[in-house]
Formats: sequence, structure tokens, C-alpha cells
Amino acid sequence: MKNYLSQILEQGQDLTPQDIVLRMAVACVIAAFIYLSYRLSHDGSIYSRKFNVSLVALTVITTMVMVIIGNNLSLSLGMVGALSIVRFRTAIKDSRDTVYIFWTVVAGICCGAGDFLIAGIGSAVTFLVLLLFGRIKNDRRMLMIIRTSRTNEENIESLIFRRYKGHATLRVKNTTEDSVEFIYEVSKSVLDKSDRKTNKSITDEVYDLGSVEYFNLVMQNDDISS
Repeated sequence: MKNYLSQILEQGQDLTPQDIVLRMAVACVIAAFIYLSYRLSHDGSIYSRKFNVSLVALTVITTMVMVIIGNNLSLSLGMVGALSIVRFRTAIKDSRDTVYIFWTVVAGICCGAGDFLIAGIGSAVTFLVLLLFGRIKNDRRMLMIIRTSRTNEENIESLIFRRYKGHATLRVKNTTEDSVEFIYEVSKSVLDKSDRKTNKSITDEVYDLGSVEYFNLVMQNDDISS
């Protein structure tokens, strides 16, 4: 029984140098598709060349790990134990980056195991999906920060409600004995549509009320965008 278990743990797949080169070559080709997909679906300041190169390296490294493990159960358990002590604390700027990391790992596993058909078809479908939907971004939101005198409090609230028809959400309202500060949230599309419809910017309308200390527009977005 002991010898039988030992044979199971030590059995492995003998790969020729040609097999190893083929698997690494296919991994490099798929890594190039991942590199191209990431470059096409990211633009502006959100694109990271270093992260893109890391995706290519991760695909190749995962393939190398799978080639080493093969069908050897003891090596598999040892590799899992070794990798379990590694902790990654790199912040993910974009939720799509997680998809790309998972894609590289799966592609590397397929190439290392010799499942080229799955790796090719799966990567092609993923490439098309990310190419079609990769540029979808969250609706940009604007914060309108208005500080004025208390006598203008009702005028500001009336102006914002009339202009945006309830599409502007009051997030913060700070008051003192003499002044009041509003922070409204509104989408960039609604803000631009209102300016075109009235042929007058919200900035001009706010300052026309008088007694306004300042009016600021701040872009708010969950992602880093261009």
C-alpha cells in the first residue's frame, strides 16, 4: 500500500523538449492577444504599460508552472504550499484588471496542460467580448459645491430643482449662522444637456442670484479616466 501511494505521488508526464517549446510558444501567442486586448480596451491615464507587460509574463510563468507540475501529484501539492505563502497587495485600479489577471492564469494553465484548443477558442471569445465591451465606462458624475448666504438658501434649492427636475441629488448641506454650503451630485450628461437646453450655464445662473461666495464643479469617478 505504501509503495502504491508512493508511485501515485511520484508519477509524472515525460515531456520532450519539443513539447515544452510548443507549449511555451502557444502561451506567448495567447499572451500577445491579451496584451493587444488590454491595450485596445484601456486608454488615457488608466492604461498601464507595466501592468500590460506583467500580464504577458504571468501567462508564460503560469504555463511554466503547469509544465513543471505535469501529472505529478507531489509536485502539485508542493507548489500549492509554496504559492500559498505569497501575498499580493497591489491595488487594482480598474475592475477589468481582475478579469485580465484571471484570463492570463487560465490561459497559462491550458497551455501548460496542452489543451491548446480550449486556450485558443476561449481566448478568442474573451478577446472579442472585451474588445466590444471593454470601453464601457461608468457615467461620469459631477459634484456641484455652492457656498452662499443663508438668505439665498431657498433660491439655490429652487434653482437646482427647476433646472435638473430631480436628477440632482443633495449629498451634503452644511450651514452656519450666516452661510450655507450645498453639495449636489449630478451626472455629466444631465449637466451638459441642461446647459444646451437653457443656453446658459449653471455657473452663470448661480452667480446671478447674488451673495454667492463660490461655486465649484468637481469630477467624481470610481475609475481613473482620461
